[in-house]
Amino acid sequence: MALTAGLLLPLLTPRDAAAQPAATATQAALSGDKTRTTFRIEMTAGVTAEIYTLANPYRVIVDLPDVSFRLPDGTGQAGAGLVQTFRYGLFAEKKARIVLDTTGPVRIEKAAMTAASADKGIIFTFDMVTTAPESFGLGTGADRASEAPPPAPEGGPDKIKPKHAGKPIIMIDPGHGGIDGGAVSASNILEKNVVLAVGTELAKQLTATGRYDVRLTRSSDVFISLDQRLNLSTQNDVDLFISLHADSLADTNGASGIRGATVYTLSERASDEHARRMAEKENASDAVAGLSVANSQADDAVKNILFDLMKRETANFSTDFSNVLIRQLKRTTLLSRVPQRAAAFKVLKQTHSPSVLVELGYLSHPEDEKLLNAPAWHKQTANAIATAIETYFSKRTAGPSAP
Repeated sequence: MALTAGLLLPLLTPRDAAAQPAATATQAALSGDKTRTTFRIEMTAGVTAEIYTLANPYRVIVDLPDVSFRLPDGTGQAGAGLVQTFRYGLFAEKKARIVLDTTGPVRIEKAAMTAASADKGIIFTFDMVTTAPESFGLGTGADRASEAPPPAPEGGPDKIKPKHAGKPIIMIDPGHGGIDGGAVSASNILEKNVVLAVGTELAKQLTATGRYDVRLTRSSDVFISLDQRLNLSTQNDVDLFISLHADSLADTNGASGIRGATVYTLSERASDEHARRMAEKENASDAVAGLSVANSQADDAVKNILFDLMKRETANFSTDFSNVLIRQLKRTTLLSRVPQRAAAFKVLKQTHSPSVLVELGYLSHPEDEKLLNAPAWHKQTANAIATAIETYFSKRTAGPSAP
C-alpha cells in the first residue's frame, strides 16, 4: 500500500518491540533511478522506525532507537537515483539516525520490514519517489526537526558541575560526532574520530597538571548540536573554549597540496574567502545531522547583534590566546600558509569567554592524513595546545612585578 508524505511511519517486526535487544545494522544500499529509488538496510533485529522528510536542503530522515552501525567503510558516500549521499550514526542517547540527501523533493512509499533468509535478522526497505515542490512544502517533519536532541547523560556532554576554586575551567570541544562524521579522508578516516582522539588526549594532559578544571562537550561518538555546545560553555561558565576540527578540501585547483594547522577566531567579517567558506561549512553541521535550518534568518539577526554584546576584552583575549597557540604549535606542527584567520563561526559566539577553533590539518592532504591518524601525533599536538594554555593563563594570573 502506498504511503503518502506527511505521515510518520511506525514499522515493527511481529516480535514484541518492548523486549527488543539493541540492533546492529550490517549492510545498507541504494538502488533505482531518478524516478524511484529504494533504500535497503539489513539489521540484526527489528525496531520501530520513523521516517519523515525535510527541505532546505531536501532530506529524508530515518529515526531509530538503540541501533549501532557496523557498515563497510565508505557506505553512503556514493549515491544512486534520487539520493546523493547518506550518513548514519548516534543522534542522542539510545537514538540513532539515518539522513539521506535527496536530489529534490520526494515522498515515501512501500516502507516495510521483512525477515531475512534463515531468520538472520531483518531487512528494512522503503521507496522514494519524486513529488512536486509545492506539495512538499518544508517536508513532513519540519516542526520536530527544529528541536535539538537532549544531551546524552552518558558519554556525551558533561553535566554542569560547580567551579573548582582557583582553577580555570577549560572546555574542549571535539567537533562533529555521531551521525555528523565531518570531513572524510581518501582512506575513510573520519574527522569526528580524529578530533575526539586529540580532545581526550588534551583533556588527559591538562587534568594531569592539577591546575585546570577540564570539561568536554562530548567524550564519545555522539552528536551534539551547535546550540548545545554554546549552552554547555555558558552554563559551565568556562574560562577558555577550544573547538577542534580537521578540514578536507575537494581535489580542485591544487587543493590536495594544501596542508597544515590553522587557528580561527570570531569575526563578523571573514578575514578571507577561505575562512568564510570554512565557517559556512562548519555552521551547517546541524543540517548534516537532520536538524531544521529554516531559522537561518533569525540566526543572522543574532549574528548582527553579537558584536554589540561581546565585550572588547573577551575578543582581545581570544586573539591573545590565538597568538600564544600559534607560537607554540609552530614548534612541533606544520602550520598552514595563513595560520591565523577569522570568520563568523557559530560555535565561537562566546560572549563570556575567549574562544578559538583549531583546524588541526587537512584530511585531503596525504601527509596530513597520516599524521592526523597517528596516536603519537595526537599526543604531540595535545601537548603543544596544553603548553599554550599554560603560557596563556600564566600571563593572565601573573601579579605585578616587584619594584
